[in-house]
Amino acid sequence: MQDLQLDFFDIPSPCRGVCKSDDKGYCQGCFRTREERFGWEELNNSEKKKVIKRCLQREKRRNAPVKEKVAEAEPDIVQPSLLDPPVKENICSVIADDEFDDFEL
Repeated sequence: MQDLQLDFFDIPSPCRGVCKSDDKGYCQGCFRTREERFGWEELNNSEKKKVIKRCLQREKRRNAPVKEKVAEAEPDIVQPSLLDPPVKENICSVIADDEFDDFEL
């Protein structure tokens, strides 16, 4: 129902005079795509309003602060110093005397 009002004036181009595309293909000045820039004169006023609304959303997205990814907490692996005395770890603390009776070289 918004389009029932008569448009007496044409909506001006949102061009800011910075006609240079960014890596996504949007104009760095007005945030329009190439098709939106070159087809501006063929659009009716309701289509122009939609393009301007999309441009404002693109500008807002580009100027939004970058969200940092939260890295998962990795356990800190501490490398022992070469100056520390060696630590002997016993794999099995209790070895029965009869476990190696049948072992021969």
